Amino acid sequence: MRFAPVFAAALLLGAVQVAPVQAATTVLPLEVSGWIPYWRTATGTADALAHISAFTTINPFGYTIKNDGTLYDAMKINQEPWSSLIATAKLKKVRVIPTVMWSDTEAIHRILSNQTTRIALEDEITKLVYDNNFDGIDIDFEGKMAEDKTYFATFLKGLYQRMGKKWVSCTIEARTPISSRYDSTPPADAGIYANDFVAINKYCDRVNLMTYDQGSIDVKLNAAKTGPYIPVADTAWIEKVVNLTAQTISKKKLVIGIATYGYEYNVTPLTQGYRYDLQWAFNPRYALSLANSLGISPVRNQAGELSFSYQRSALPQSVLDAAEAGNMTSSGTGELPTTSISTGASNPSSLQPFNIVWWSDSVAIKAKVD
Repeated sequence: MRFAPVFAAALLLGAVQVAPVQAATTVLPLEVSGWIPYWRTATGTADALAHISAFTTINPFGYTIKNDGTLYDAMKINQEPWSSLIATAKLKKVRVIPTVMWSDTEAIHRILSNQTTRIALEDEITKLVYDNNFDGIDIDFEGKMAEDKTYFATFLKGLYQRMGKKWVSCTIEARTPISSRYDSTPPADAGIYANDFVAINKYCDRVNLMTYDQGSIDVKLNAAKTGPYIPVADTAWIEKVVNLTAQTISKKKLVIGIATYGYEYNVTPLTQGYRYDLQWAFNPRYALSLANSLGISPVRNQAGELSFSYQRSALPQSVLDAAEAGNMTSSGTGELPTTSISTGASNPSSLQPFNIVWWSDSVAIKAKVD
């Protein structure tokens, strides 16, 4: 997961319904939640507080898990400005459901495969929720091994039983249909997953789908596009993910995750397709500042998001510095691997590398919601 100051709106799909009334129909409002990362405490809590009435839930992000399987409060939630945000949320009847994030593959296996440490973690999380009068907890365990599918399901069952009337929210990776992931015969392990959707449907009150960071995973969409195509989240891909997931998990529980950031890549045109080398994630302020400095108008691209291309080597350092000063995300070369995909024939007359800046704006977000 990547985060801007308020990382994502999570929109409950099943909340949009048409009531079977003869005279008229009623469309219920969306549930909207937002993850607020601890490494952007000041700006994230300020953003959330300024728009608190728009939320159904806020997800302070968060708690992590130490190597011994015990919780660590990375955000110091009992201190300001968290305490004021939480007090205001409760006053406005906005649910407060902090996230426990864990991505240590080895530790997840070691702790969850051991009954004693697994139960201890279930007990500690439950105590945390009740001691702090939270409305529930959001479980975001990423990078699990397929062999831990049963252990994770058992953990969710134990936690769900302990939590009583409190909410158990589960944040899980988007599952792309196998038929869209391969352009040839899928490998034998293509359908083996770490998340047990049946158990997740049973033991999670809300299921947040990580419908972002699409990149190159959908080879069918890649092949159908011409020119550069490296989306944060194409609406067509999100539909595939949701429809597949809804075969097992109730639509009344499903939530789509919407990114509020973008990525910049160095793009190398190939004889067929392009190679994308991730440079960094960015806040849209960076993209808009850079486009303004270049005198470029971003375009609505094939994924329905915004993007523009430029030759970075041709820019004065002062322009780059000014644009990057507006970038509010962490710097670095990113968490995604270098990506090589084929998205149609390149223009043989223009084979020079270039940079592409790609992000999801309000229009793209509305398309995903619709």
